[in-house]
Amino acid sequence: MTLLGNRLSPCPLLLSGAMTPPTTPPSRAFSNSFDVVIAGGGVIGSAVAYFLAAHPNFDGRICVVERDPSYQNGATGRSAGSIRQQFSTIENIRMSQFGITFLKTLGKTLEVDGERPDVQLHEGGYLFLASEAGLETLHANHAAQTAEGAPVILLDREGLAARFPWLNLEGLAAGCFGTAEEGWFDPFALLQAFRRKAVALGVTYLADEVVGIVRRNGKVTGVTLGADERLDCGWLVNASGIRARDVARMAGIDNLPVHPRKRQVFVFDCRERLSGCPLIIDPSGLYVRPEGNGYICGISPGPDEPDPDCDDLEVDHSLFEERLWPLLAARVPAFESIKPTGAWAGHYDLNSFDANAVLGPHPDLPNFLFANGFSGHGLQQSPAVGRALAEVIVDGGYSSLDLSRFGYERIAAQRPIAEKNVV
Repeated sequence: MTLLGNRLSPCPLLLSGAMTPPTTPPSRAFSNSFDVVIAGGGVIGSAVAYFLAAHPNFDGRICVVERDPSYQNGATGRSAGSIRQQFSTIENIRMSQFGITFLKTLGKTLEVDGERPDVQLHEGGYLFLASEAGLETLHANHAAQTAEGAPVILLDREGLAARFPWLNLEGLAAGCFGTAEEGWFDPFALLQAFRRKAVALGVTYLADEVVGIVRRNGKVTGVTLGADERLDCGWLVNASGIRARDVARMAGIDNLPVHPRKRQVFVFDCRERLSGCPLIIDPSGLYVRPEGNGYICGISPGPDEPDPDCDDLEVDHSLFEERLWPLLAARVPAFESIKPTGAWAGHYDLNSFDANAVLGPHPDLPNFLFANGFSGHGLQQSPAVGRALAEVIVDGGYSSLDLSRFGYERIAAQRPIAEKNVV
């Protein structure tokens, strides 16, 4: 194998414009009383703010508290920016179906002052590869996905060879390919679009941090900010990403199983361009996809590998050189000759209980809403989550898509949801 470059230079973010400051600066000119306070202004918090402000039956006041209004270190902008239908859990499939529909019409929906956002959606598809050992799971997942109308096809070895001739089939039994409604997009553009539209609808964004929660008679009545101010509120949404567990503890909830876990993304060029390359998920856990004229790749730790809580953004270049590069070259022979061009690190808010989102009200604190533990799926699920929590606040429950299965109660009852397609 030939390595065309000898180091990976740090690359804080691959997607252009990801470090652009927000278009509307936060303001502190506000009353200290809000109907809804959202702790965290990333893509989840901003999606909740938008859908709530846009709800025809809501006329209250909303405040989003975001500690880093530049978003330079947040999970959203450092995401690999992908969306897929290929889950095993019905609710996850349906959330992504709404997500892709929203992304396709986002320009019109989130237009502000005649400017239509563009998240550069590319429907390149996902290709989940399976060994003989994983074939039964692949078939079961495919059946669940197609039952929900997802455009996903099964390919045997011959089908894989015909469609992806540059793929090494050694150790593979089959693959599952999304022919449409899966792919990748600019994550920071989605965040900016949600945020800008929310502000245009009257949402207040405050550059601060929730450091305390006030409870009275079984409800949240307010929050304390780092600037030593208090905001009274009727609802509090915990959209704090990797700090979700800390915010929950402020409310007296000690067992939210959400942890900050570092994930690294590596960028490289290849001499040979792969025709029709989708986002590939290898049985080893490796993922790789095109990005511009190059490629990005990464891997999550296996079940028996260390994955400690971590909030730093340091890149371990040896992960690419010693592990990812050999895996890449083994699956795609053209990747034997590559030129590493960058890398960055971001975070998952990992739900260590079952790697699925925790959504909705706490059973003993009904105006405290969870929007946490997305475990790498938050970006693609943000439209569905925003709509769902807006319905909980305004309508008193889910009306468009029942997501009660993701409620906090399953954690207390020790009933995990087995999602088989966690990447």
